Amino acid sequence: MRITIHPQFQYQEEAILQLVKTFFGQGDLIVKGSRNIIKSNLLGSEKVNIKFFQKPGVLKSIIYSFFRSTKAKRSFDYANYLIEHDILTPFPIAFIEERNIFGLLGNSFYFCEQIDYDFTIRELIHDSLFPERTIILQQFAAFTFKLHEAHVNFLDHSPGNTLIVNKGNQQYDFYLIDLNRMKFENLSIEKRMDNFKKMWLSKLMVNVIANKYAQLSQQPEEQLQAILMEKTQQFKRKTAWKKYLKRKVGK
Repeated sequence: MRITIHPQFQYQEEAILQLVKTFFGQGDLIVKGSRNIIKSNLLGSEKVNIKFFQKPGVLKSIIYSFFRSTKAKRSFDYANYLIEHDILTPFPIAFIEERNIFGLLGNSFYFCEQIDYDFTIRELIHDSLFPERTIILQQFAAFTFKLHEAHVNFLDHSPGNTLIVNKGNQQYDFYLIDLNRMKFENLSIEKRMDNFKKMWLSKLMVNVIANKYAQLSQQPEEQLQAILMEKTQQFKRKTAWKKYLKRKVGK
């Protein structure tokens, strides 16, 4: 078992390892997927989230063992990168990798702080009368602009992967989660607008985001609006087509 702990939590190594040992029997279940599980538990007096990555197949195990960072390590490293660039994400505590005698990856775990959030972008999508909706979208556009300026192309930039905390007085904090799929690159305007496509934006939401992003980037608003609308519609059509094919195959 290989363990990497953030210096601020080094003194809690034994407690972290104990949470790994008791992961399946203790803690509160947050998400149970086909291969990943997320639970919350206490590390000392602090509530933390623990994400379990199931042992990959042989081919992926070889890739993650010798050619590419594991999902747990990427989550930890990317969180540290975001924090270094003043972008909010649950604080990274540790990651643990189980390896066999040949160095092949088994199960792995990622620990981070738990954020008590109020909502995500998903709620804004489904409720056009959501309180302060326009203000939140404007601040979300500014948050994403800051992300892009830090050369981050977040490939999972979707409605549920940004936690939003209402600070009061029309101020909101945005925390990025599910971090293991990122590219670090200089982003063109085309790529920046493409990064919003999974948000499932309405025409009104497109207009609000394009307007704010244009102010920050000093790019023509009409151009950003057109690109963002095109990217959004393409994504929606592609998703609808996949669902249609899935229904047909399932019959």
